Amino acid sequence: MRHGKKIAHLGRTSSHRKAMMANMASSLIEHKRINTTVAKAKALKKFVEPLITKAKSDTTHNRRVVFSALRNKYAVSELFRDIADRVADRPGGYTRIIKVGSRMGDNASMAMIELVDFNVTYVTNKPAKKRSRRRLVSKKKADAATVAIAAEANEELDEDFVDNELTKEVNEETSTTDAAAKKSEKVEEAPVEEVKSEKEEGAAEDSSTSADQTEQNDEESKENAAE
Repeated sequence: MRHGKKIAHLGRTSSHRKAMMANMASSLIEHKRINTTVAKAKALKKFVEPLITKAKSDTTHNRRVVFSALRNKYAVSELFRDIADRVADRPGGYTRIIKVGSRMGDNASMAMIELVDFNVTYVTNKPAKKRSRRRLVSKKKADAATVAIAAEANEELDEDFVDNELTKEVNEETSTTDAAAKKSEKVEEAPVEEVKSEKEEGAAEDSSTSADQTEQNDEESKENAAE
């Protein structure tokens, strides 16, 4: 029986197992998800999550501890720079294991392990919807509610009717005032035209009388000359 044996040996020696975990953790940090067997994914989850927790506090000691486990300076810099910012508010559970079926050949159960905060499909910034509870309403309350709604609708219709009538009255008043103003303008223009016509007629009469007088004077002068 396996009492007290918590480490999954994975059919490898201790040094081989540590090197494999370091390599898989570096690949996970670089690519954000990898495919492997279910047993290796579970072992990697236990190996990499404490390192991500240490990356939350960026100190020289934590960088050295993480580097001793990963043995890859590029993975360490990626972990402390990008991943630590994403998982700053998450209290553990940084990875997700999804089973993807069996492998061709040996029929080993396969899985995909990924970082939770780097999956766009599952991570959304939408606010949580509030759940609305349906309450049983009695018939009397429902009838009263319908009556109140109908009364409000009728009031709104009455108000609209009154507003339309007022607008019609205002438009009629404005039209009557405009017509009266036009008539007054025409009345004022008519006397001016009559005065002009009278002046023109008086001028014509004066010119005709002056012409007659000149003709008479000419005739008298001719008669005097003949005498």
